[in-house]
Amino acid sequence: MEPGKDAPVFEEPWQAQAFAMVVDLHAKGAFTWTEWAEALSAQVHSGIDRDYYHHWLAALEQIVAAKGLTASQDLDQRRQEWLDAAARTPHGDPIIL
Repeated sequence: MEPGKDAPVFEEPWQAQAFAMVVDLHAKGAFTWTEWAEALSAQVHSGIDRDYYHHWLAALEQIVAAKGLTASQDLDQRRQEWLDAAARTPHGDPIIL
């Protein structure tokens, strides 16, 4: 599908979920939009070659750790759980943790 008014906003469900987490955490006062913009900008300008929503996810992980909303070890553990689940999930099936 060509980009335009009928194009989906998100290419993958996880992108919408990451977006929603940022909006929810902001609404709960976890960080300001300025703090979020700075975190996302730092990721986008990090020199790491990845797509936009991977930058978004990295910024989300960074800001929740920096704000003490979760421990870095917990993020690392969850990331590994996801990788393990993805490895045992047949291609095309949803990944369930």
